[in-house]
Amino acid sequence: MGKCIILAVAGSGKTSSIINRLDENKRTLIITYTNNNFDNLRLKTIKRFGYLPSNIKIFTYFTFLYSFCYKPFLYLKYRTKGINYKSKPHMYAKGLPRYIDKYGRLYHYRISKFLEESKIQSDVNKRIRNYFDNLFIDEIQDFAGNDFNFIKKISELDLNVLYVGDFYQHTFDTSRDGNVNKSLHNDYLKYQKQFEELGFQVDLNSLEKSYRCSPSLCEFISRKLGIKIDSHRISNSNVVFVTDEHDARRIILSNEIIKLFYNEHYKYSCRSLNWGESKGIDYFDDVCIVLNKKTEKYFIEEKLDESPPIVKNKLYVACSRARNNLYILSGSWFDIGTSS
Repeated sequence: MGKCIILAVAGSGKTSSIINRLDENKRTLIITYTNNNFDNLRLKTIKRFGYLPSNIKIFTYFTFLYSFCYKPFLYLKYRTKGINYKSKPHMYAKGLPRYIDKYGRLYHYRISKFLEESKIQSDVNKRIRNYFDNLFIDEIQDFAGNDFNFIKKISELDLNVLYVGDFYQHTFDTSRDGNVNKSLHNDYLKYQKQFEELGFQVDLNSLEKSYRCSPSLCEFISRKLGIKIDSHRISNSNVVFVTDEHDARRIILSNEIIKLFYNEHYKYSCRSLNWGESKGIDYFDDVCIVLNKKTEKYFIEEKLDESPPIVKNKLYVACSRARNNLYILSGSWFDIGTSS
């Protein structure tokens, strides 16, 4: 059985690389992190086969952990009532309160640790092996903390294993728990080595060029953010830092152009999302990046590549959503852009 991880760039066909490997005669488990990507995987699977084959199961990660791994072995013992995504236990909590809140919900970031502490990892692995021939994980870069340890353990299974992700699209963590894998995403080469030590072939070439992003946009991302990306396309698009008030107003008021903010996009009366939340969405045509004061300063001083990694990665995600033109706008324009 083969084990491979493909480390890709934005818009290079990561999801399609999974869809193209699906077989109606092979039992396949597909796991992803975000709801956006779950919807994308499901729709593309249906598009390929005309329906969703019963032998292909697609899960978001925590749904998989809770419904497939936890419930068959531990639910009857603990009678839990779902997952707590919002809060954490007291830092000194011991015993069950480390894993289950007062309402009987499992703390999401410790479910995989609870499986380990309950000594059922081998049972979970056997269950996966009994039901599936293939294990595919998308957005592998977002698995962290206890969950990365869990992924390493199921990677040992005698299955065809394929993981796909983009190291620089690491904008969310499935879990953070103290110092557990705290430095996992600090070094790209060390990250690759983690998989090499698990017996994976590390593929850096199959998805090294983007179908979504134009050459001019790839050049902008490579130069400004220091994240290397190339394009399969020939035709260029416009990458514009908007300085004219008329242009700024037109872009802000256009419902055709998605506005992407670092955070709190809901405060603005326009079609919008946050930078990180746009990950997994590939149908935007023109995109407007709204810079806050700090990122605007970095941009003007040609120091975007020196931004904190989480900021730089989210900006990379946001910029690479554009299939056509990319407009970059100072957040200060919104004081005039929505006025009459």
